[in-house]
Amino acid sequence: MNVAKAETGPTSLPIDPATYEFYQSQAPFYTSSAAQGQSRHLAGFLARLKPGAKVLELGCGAGRDSAYMAQHGFEIDPTDGIPAMVAKANERHTVGARLMQFDELDAQAAYDAVWAHACLLHCPRAQLPGILRRIHIALHPAGLHYASFKLGDGEGRDLLGRLHNFPSADWLRELYSTAGFETVEEMIFAGKGTDGTPRTWLALTVRKS
Repeated sequence: MNVAKAETGPTSLPIDPATYEFYQSQAPFYTSSAAQGQSRHLAGFLARLKPGAKVLELGCGAGRDSAYMAQHGFEIDPTDGIPAMVAKANERHTVGARLMQFDELDAQAAYDAVWAHACLLHCPRAQLPGILRRIHIALHPAGLHYASFKLGDGEGRDLLGRLHNFPSADWLRELYSTAGFETVEEMIFAGKGTDGTPRTWLALTVRKS
């Protein structure tokens, strides 16, 4: 998973240390469990892209989604903000993952799509608008972006101590619109976090306006 920057790592943005350390220490768990099978909305997202499209993945974790994209002919750029996750992604799938924090994204019109499954949800609310602007700049005109969030009513922690932004659906819609995106598809669904707590999720597919 990717997070905003940690005080304990090679980073510049302040981040909740507990969230960083959770993923750094749990990389072996994600390699053996969460690394199995691609994310539920990935195939549908890829169906919207041209064959061979270049896709940036934020928060690649153990590399399962990037491996799936590569197997289906897409040009991938897997990134994660956690060193142990980058190492595990390359160990398990050999996808060429690299270490990059959200705020280190400085590409301009370089990608056809940005895939961010269950990672931007850890970005502090105050930092999320700037991150979305970076994603917007990194995309080609009319490029697509996917992200999924656990809905709620404000920043908080789950039972594992990880920080979440827990946005409302309306807050997210306005944030993406302000950043220059138009909604292509929106899916609200029930699910569970890693801590086992039932949550309502919102998955957004948006297009660079």
